[in-house]
Amino acid sequence: EHRYDHIAQTKVYAVSDVMTDLLDVAARTLVMRGRLVYIIPSMTDFDPQSDLPQHECLQLIHICYQPLQIELGRRMVTMEKVKEYDIMQRENYLAKAWANGAEAAEKCARIRERLLEAAKLKPDYEQKAAMRKKRRQETREAKKKAKRENKLKNSNFGT
Repeated sequence: EHRYDHIAQTKVYAVSDVMTDLLDVAARTLVMRGRLVYIIPSMTDFDPQSDLPQHECLQLIHICYQPLQIELGRRMVTMEKVKEYDIMQRENYLAKAWANGAEAAEKCARIRERLLEAAKLKPDYEQKAAMRKKRRQETREAKKKAKRENKLKNSNFGT
């Protein structure tokens, strides 16, 4: 039964836990030789061998990198189920998901902060940030003005 009035619960869900759960669900539900394909953001210092989550039942088949900016890109990761899932080993699977532990998981989770840190090191960052802020403010003001004018026009239209 679908509930159209349902509001999904939102709460903090760490990136490392999301990725661990994704691999665990795939390992449990895929048929043998079934594939999981996902995209993960990454910086240039990303090492797929140590920074990608792993699962005993899944084998890494392919990684394709697409650069988006000088420091940022994304990787399309393909994994294939090669071993049957043993529910008795679930805790063991989850514990081994991140080869480098929290450090690897943080590389994905902190991308926004890391990009901002890198941007702040560039020359003229403060000037460019001030210009962007001014443009955003002007855009907000223009939208408010257009909304007021539209409301006024609509109220005069009926008279």
